[in-house]
Amino acid sequence: MKIERITSTSVDLGLQRTHRLAMATMARHTLVVVQVHTDDGPTGLGEMSVIAGYDAMAAGAAKAVIDEVLAPVLLGQDPRRLWHAIGLMDRAIKGNLPCKAALEMACVDITARALGVSAAALFGGAVRDRLEMVWVLASGALEQEVQEAREKLDQRTHRHFLVKIGTGDPRANVERAVALREALPEAATVRVDVNQAWDEATARWAIPALHAGGIAVVEQPVHASAIDAMRRLAQCSLLTVMADEAVATSQEAMAYAGTHACDALSIKVSKHGGLLRTQQIAHMAAAGGLALFGGTMIEGAIGTSACAQLYSTLPDLQWGCQLFGPQLMVDDVATSGLRYEDFTLRVPDGPGFGATLDPDRLAYHQRRAHAGP
Repeated sequence: MKIERITSTSVDLGLQRTHRLAMATMARHTLVVVQVHTDDGPTGLGEMSVIAGYDAMAAGAAKAVIDEVLAPVLLGQDPRRLWHAIGLMDRAIKGNLPCKAALEMACVDITARALGVSAAALFGGAVRDRLEMVWVLASGALEQEVQEAREKLDQRTHRHFLVKIGTGDPRANVERAVALREALPEAATVRVDVNQAWDEATARWAIPALHAGGIAVVEQPVHASAIDAMRRLAQCSLLTVMADEAVATSQEAMAYAGTHACDALSIKVSKHGGLLRTQQIAHMAAAGGLALFGGTMIEGAIGTSACAQLYSTLPDLQWGCQLFGPQLMVDDVATSGLRYEDFTLRVPDGPGFGATLDPDRLAYHQRRAHAGP
């Protein structure tokens, strides 16, 4: 089996509501969807998410890297030689991990489909068929977030909530998170994500206040480069301190696990450069005593199904997962066997990721070139 052709398509999708991070406010969402066609086998699907202001590149740049740099080195290669494909991409260009992740994802999908199994089988097999779900509250308005959380509880889709508190006054944000915790039933849990927005001095008073208010986790309180600050905060905090943006590579995972610069790690397939590398980093972090959380870059049906397949194979996933992308989007370009029920996500059983591209919706949502002013 050889890779015969690779296509990528940028799509813009609407969101159910505005989604605010510390460094970006999302009114819509962009995905780059990859199709890897083979000469004598299935077509594999991959996907990367692009969040303007959060990511290091724009959607157009990401598509150019895929089309002009990475795809050419994979043409004629056997997609089932996964680490070989990763090596070819690494030699073609440094970094660009999300772009490589999308193509590796498609190769994994091909391999599993060719074998007639779910992608989870390639990573040791699933240890669970359901993933405990976390819903992200990111409107910045307390009343709206309380209502949204209660709706999720009533619908029995989510009982764990993560509040984005990196934008605006830190004291007001801490108070909002604690007020949300107080407004929800005891069975619900609330976490916060700062998205690197605080300095260490702010984190030193804010984290105890969050702990006193019943918050369970604080994610990435300081800048990704501040490993010493993260270590000091983790050592003195009664609250679980989770790293996210700080850990993308295996070397960074070793540094954080080896010095216990955090208590937990949010893993993300796009951030780490693919499914194989994410599995590698997850096992390294677990061996170093870090708890794991299955993070998201707000992937669509393809990327979410791929992440779910991998996360289902991890022996330890203490903090559940955050694969809420398909629920936040108004529409998608693929269908899948994803089912959100009883506060969990039921993992698709394949073949491959269990996702099917809808050509009509892909064409409808495709990003159009601007004609100029």
